[in-house]
Amino acid sequence: METFLVFKVSCPIFAPVMKEKIRDAASDLFLERGFKSITMDDIANEIGISKKTIYSEYSNKTSLVEDCVMNKFCHLSDGIDLIIAMDKNAIEELYEIKKYVMSHLNDEKSSPQFQLMKYYPKIHKSLKLMQFEKMHKCVLSNVERGLEQELFRGNIDPEFIARIYFTGMNSIKDQNIFPLPLFPVSKLMDSFLEYHLRGIVTPKGKKILNLIINSNQL
Repeated sequence: METFLVFKVSCPIFAPVMKEKIRDAASDLFLERGFKSITMDDIANEIGISKKTIYSEYSNKTSLVEDCVMNKFCHLSDGIDLIIAMDKNAIEELYEIKKYVMSHLNDEKSSPQFQLMKYYPKIHKSLKLMQFEKMHKCVLSNVERGLEQELFRGNIDPEFIARIYFTGMNSIKDQNIFPLPLFPVSKLMDSFLEYHLRGIVTPKGKKILNLIINSNQL
């Protein structure tokens, strides 16, 4: 994650060494323990630098959180583009993307997106709009490819599927509805993806889907 605005993020090719070091360490800590609990002191201690050094690169914690979030978004987007370029079948592609994203979010044990929404709503709003732009484009392309490959039913509306997928993906991140103790993130993502695909696959697509699910359970 209304009016769907387009937010362009400039993904830096080069960042000063210290700023990159701070951002990388902070990103790992935020993903592991959440945005709220991590302080600038925690980040400084993790790197072995003074807090003053962090403030020479970032004016406050909010600016650091924003840089970490946007950098992670750019990194994930680039990785997703590489998976799409591999030209796998539409069902395999979605599972590869899911696997890739989960591997880079540390299984979201601290539910960073939920905390981002609660404690940094402006950053979350910008991220959600960018996520819509990216996910809408990817899912729309995936559905159209699945139709061409006869893996998805011919009577589905690609535009509707792309938008309902985005809506569902954001809804399952709401811990008020899906509390972590009952719904671990990895299991929840698997269940949602299977739910999404079973509603649109053809008999041909169902065979591929079942093969993937069975192989993942081995």
